[in-house]
Amino acid sequence: MDTREKILKAAAEMLAEDMGAKLSVRAVAARAGVSTGSLRFHFPTQRALQDSLLARIYEHLLPGDPIRDPALPPRERLLNCLRQVLALIGTNEDARTAWGATYRTFIEPEPTEQLRAAYLRHEREAERRVEHWLTVLAEEGALPPGDHTRNLRFLLTILNGLSVERALPTSQSVFLAEAETLNAAVDFVLSAGPASPVESTQP
Repeated sequence: MDTREKILKAAAEMLAEDMGAKLSVRAVAARAGVSTGSLRFHFPTQRALQDSLLARIYEHLLPGDPIRDPALPPRERLLNCLRQVLALIGTNEDARTAWGATYRTFIEPEPTEQLRAAYLRHEREAERRVEHWLTVLAEEGALPPGDHTRNLRFLLTILNGLSVERALPTSQSVFLAEAETLNAAVDFVLSAGPASPVESTQP
């Protein structure tokens, strides 16, 4: 295993052990058994390391890129992207375990700056992924070009809500309601497009 792979493997292990891990240069280098200088050679910044690690995780957990599947229309591709994210969460016990870990890591402790920064790293990665989907659709003409912030936040809220529903105890299957919600969300995004800037009402 070359040095770059050792570093990524060590960072992945640290993240698996602690979702809030800061992945500092010194800590990752020590875990990988390499010098900080060697780590800096392959990853000049902490952000470069984080981005490379998350790209590697998505490469293994989310093979392919459904938004670029030429065999399907834009609506089906966006639906498949949303389904793919929910598939990672799992159902029933898996979903409860995932949300339990999220609660213990980010909600239960006091909201320190370090904890807030750790959460924002996860949030930024989710935002970048959804932004990628919307940008591709805009490039194809399925969405108007411009600011996708409204649609991005809307889709992330839908995914968060559905993932919570998967974790809650219920005697009925959530999949029918989930499918209806996803279809409605995609229809809204593709019909409404990005929001226009809100004009100030101040004189």
